[in-house]
Order: sequence, then structure tokens, then C-alpha cells
Amino acid sequence: PGSASRVLGLKGVPPPPSFIFILFAYMYVFTPMQVVPVDARGGIAGCCAKTTVAPLDRVKVLLQAHNHHYKHLGVLSTLRAVPQKEGYLGLYKGNGAMMIRIFPYGAIQFMAFEHYKTVVGFFSFISWNIMFNTRSVICTYPLDVVRVRLAFQVKGEHTYSGIIHAFKTIYAKEGGFLGFYRGLMPTILGMAPYAGVSFFTFGTLKSVGLSYAPTLLGRPSSDNPNVLVLRTHVNLLCGGVAGAIAQTISYPFDVTRRRMQLGTVLPESEKCLTMRETMKYVYGHHGIRKGLYRGLSLNYIRCIPSQAVAFTTYELMKQFFHLN
Repeated sequence: PGSASRVLGLKGVPPPPSFIFILFAYMYVFTPMQVVPVDARGGIAGCCAKTTVAPLDRVKVLLQAHNHHYKHLGVLSTLRAVPQKEGYLGLYKGNGAMMIRIFPYGAIQFMAFEHYKTVVGFFSFISWNIMFNTRSVICTYPLDVVRVRLAFQVKGEHTYSGIIHAFKTIYAKEGGFLGFYRGLMPTILGMAPYAGVSFFTFGTLKSVGLSYAPTLLGRPSSDNPNVLVLRTHVNLLCGGVAGAIAQTISYPFDVTRRRMQLGTVLPESEKCLTMRETMKYVYGHHGIRKGLYRGLSLNYIRCIPSQAVAFTTYELMKQFFHLN
């Protein structure tokens, strides 16, 4: 049982060997070989990106929902306080659920980008992104709710002992399957600016860079010398810029959905059932800077490396699988 818990990440942090095993099992056993490259590269890119910024994700959830243990602290103070109160692994609470969720989500997201990046027109591109991202969000949303519930818990005050227990408890006490879809509306509404702008910005920066400064910013692809690709550090920069712009536009929806996802975990006075009620409560009690945009500076620190790693890993995986 203990071994199974560690492999599945039921306590929030799957060990690296188990995580790698799960990835390769998915790639070589459960996925037909002809579609492995398409599924794996996006999934691995997403997992690498999220693992890189997992501590920042945990702190962001604590700040966005004003956890009473940390609500008077800033970003850096919370990053120091969590290990002191909960140990180093406290920074990775909920990461097990995140890994299980992000692999298929990342695969679908990057598949959409690859297939529809040539669509002419900004709004056409965003429309395709919304369609594919809505599908991936709906399929993986329950794991996101569980991940946020686990991340919001503080040592000594656990409502859930792990992923499986969280699923059982939410299903039993919060209206069955509907309990797993709290905050879905602001999530979908926030996807248009986030997914559309991030992928469109990255694609535009990549295209402009290779068109106007191919020697300075580009290099021949390792799998196809006739194709130019961005140098790794330029890839990182373009991905980071794309993530920062997209996060700024969509952030209020992110704050709203996090509070709605927490549902019964929040104090009675802070519970809101609808998106409108939640936004009204956050704005009325905390304003814009300390409410709807609380934790934005942390999100910049988090999303820039996350998006940079995701896009760069994705481009490298394309070369690894000889897909250029």
C-alpha cells in the first residue's frame, strides 16, 4: 500500500523514478506507437513545466484564497514560511494530482497548437484553441479541483489524506460529479485569452525571429538541417513572454475559479456559488490589486519559467521524434 501510494503520488509528490515509469508506460504500452510522438511530446512538456514551478503553484493557491495561515504574508515570506511549517515537501502538495492531470491535458493542448498554428487570422486561431482546450479542461478538471484542495491544506488541518480520499469525499459530500466541476465557467472563459494569446504570441515571435534574424536567433534542426528552429535560449525567452502576456489578461478568472474550486474548504462567510458572486465578493472585500490580481507578481515568476520550459521542451521533443 505504501509503495502504491508513492507511485500514484497520493501524498502529493510522486518520486521521479515512478513519474518517469508512468510516462514511459503511457508512451509504449497504453498508446498506439503511431501516435506516441504526438501525445508524448506535449504531455512531457506540460509535466516538465508544472514540476518546475510546483512550489510557486502551491504558494499561489494559498495567497489567492487568503489561507488564514499565510494571508498576511507576501510571496517570498510565504515561500519561506511553508517549508518551516510543513517541511520542504509541503511546497509540492497536490503535485501528484497535477502530474496525472497535466500529461493528457498537455498532449491535447500542444496537438491543437501543431495542427492549427497555420490557420490564418487571430480569431480563427483562438477559436480552434478554445475548442480543443475546452475538451481537455472538461476531461481533466476533476483532477485540478482535487489538486487545489490538496494544495490549500496546511499540515495538521488535513481534510483529505490523498488523491483517492479527496475524490471519495467530494463525491459523497458535494453533490456527486457536480462537486468536481466547481469553477468550470471562469476556467473556460479565461481560456480564450490565456491559451489563444500564449500560443499565438509564441508562434508570432518564433515566425518573426526566424524571418528577420535567422542567423542570430535560429539554427538548423537536429533532425532536419533544412528546417530552421529557434536557439534554446531564444525559445525560452519567447515562451516566457507569451506566458506573461496571457496571464496578465486572464488572471482575474484564475483567482475566481480557485476560490470556487475550494468550495466547502473555505470558511462559511467566504463561500460563493457562482462566478458573479465570487468576483463581487473578492472585489468588494479585497479590491483589484489585493483581490482580483492578488499573487500576480508570483504568477509572473511562475508562468515565465513554466511557459518557457513547456514551449522549449515541446520544440526539443519534435526534434527528438524527427517531426520537423
